[in-house]
Amino acid sequence: MKDFSVLIGGKAGEGINRAGFIIGRILARMGYRIAMYYDYPSLIRGGHNFAIIRAIPDTAVAAHHTTVDCILALDQNTVLLHGARKTRDTVVIANSDAVKDETIGVPIQTIAREEGGLPIMANAGLIGAFCGAFGISWDHAAGVLREEMPRDVEINLAIARRGFDAVPRNATLPAGKSLEMPLFTGNEAIGLGLLQAGLDAYVAYPMTPSSGILHYLAETAPETGLKVVHPESEIAVMLMAQGFAYAGSRTAVGTSGGGFCLMTEGLSMAGMSEVPVVVVLSQRPGPSTGVPTYSAQGDLGFVLSAGQGEFPRFVCAPGTVEQAFEWSGRALNLSWKYQVPSFVLVDKALSEGIYSFDDANAGRIRKEPLPAPDPARPYRRYADAPDGISALLTVPFPGSVIKVNSYAHDEDGLTTESPETIAWLTEKRMRKLPVMVREIDRPDAVVVAGNPDAATAVLAWGATSGICSEVAAMLDLRMVQPLVLSPFPQSAFSGACAGTDRIVAVEENATGQLARLAAAHGIPVDNQILRYDGRPFSIEELAGRLAEVLS
Repeated sequence: MKDFSVLIGGKAGEGINRAGFIIGRILARMGYRIAMYYDYPSLIRGGHNFAIIRAIPDTAVAAHHTTVDCILALDQNTVLLHGARKTRDTVVIANSDAVKDETIGVPIQTIAREEGGLPIMANAGLIGAFCGAFGISWDHAAGVLREEMPRDVEINLAIARRGFDAVPRNATLPAGKSLEMPLFTGNEAIGLGLLQAGLDAYVAYPMTPSSGILHYLAETAPETGLKVVHPESEIAVMLMAQGFAYAGSRTAVGTSGGGFCLMTEGLSMAGMSEVPVVVVLSQRPGPSTGVPTYSAQGDLGFVLSAGQGEFPRFVCAPGTVEQAFEWSGRALNLSWKYQVPSFVLVDKALSEGIYSFDDANAGRIRKEPLPAPDPARPYRRYADAPDGISALLTVPFPGSVIKVNSYAHDEDGLTTESPETIAWLTEKRMRKLPVMVREIDRPDAVVVAGNPDAATAVLAWGATSGICSEVAAMLDLRMVQPLVLSPFPQSAFSGACAGTDRIVAVEENATGQLARLAAAHGIPVDNQILRYDGRPFSIEELAGRLAEVLS
């Protein structure tokens, strides 16, 4: 079997995300590459949650199909809402305590109760039934369940085994071709990349869909020695992060659009005071509260221009877990090297999606050292330099006064309103830009996939690049993904688009924000395929939209 998809659905509070992850682990151990999309409303209990786990035996995977090979239904709603995903070959395995008239029924709630388990343990029975129906050995399934359900493991195994034994074998899922790879969310990959680059402190107020970074780093803090702080507001987050950085701690913050709105005055302070900070911004639909648990790409224009006045910034937009790992670490190093704010701009689909992490395709990240100031000269925090980058010391440092200032200031950090000094300070900040461009305007700042010689290119950024890459390969098109969006890698982007006679931008926003950015840099977009309902494209949907545009 080349491509296999399974959907599991139920109510919030029934462990759908966790069950989907365990199914992904089982398939990953069989040698498959995994991508899992998780869909849920902003409810603690009730509503409808579902996860689609897609497994491919030999290549990277980043998107889901419209139809699935198996539906695992904890409730009747799952069957009703996902009827259109069934084909005549789809196997439906349902909780017969709550779902009637389906292909295979297993009374998993009854089983859980009889085995002395909690109601949430019923999903172990459904996982067991899935493995039994598709010929996955019990030893294989039990090995993963022992690792992923360490509490009450024997009860969970007993429930799963009864589900396994209750179903007829429908098919045998063959082994895949890949070595088992770890499964990461994008948020976990970001956290790992930041740690690899020497992260000392992480400050965040929980905000979906970036909250997973806070949870992950808090869990690892006892092992890593990381300082993890949850202040009272996003305003406090940004100010506290700059306090940490002033004292020498490499610091990042995490948020989404609404939280970042509150951080923008503090961001401007970072621009003026030249205190490094990394902002991980995971996008969801807006404006305002928008739709908190769904995905969008509507904040690119905001991030590129956020804050008052003019100051350089670095913005990257990874689209895979490997890119998230590498570029979050690079963002931290670049922020400290150039003393500018850096952004890792992602979205819910990447942040909370689960993917196989291929270490061979992830860049090597380390903490990059900073040049030391000249010990023979008195230290000035804002000493002039040809590239605008002053030597950076942090408090406490014997014999040196290290004064940072959000007001216009001179080389010593002393407040000024002198027109000459104000102009000098502005020019000093902006002299960093050409140096930053030279560093990032390289081929690795832009990814080309699909057919690199095709005359038609699909332009994508962030998580949409994964599905665009797959569909471009299907349709013999070129896919171009700029990883760096500020400073814009003009030369690398032009080279990636060279030889095209048609460019189609695919974005999850209503205004074509990447298309506008490309046009501003001399590469006009011919067509746009936009989606703004909070959901990612499926492979069939995007292939159909592209076929319409190109016909």
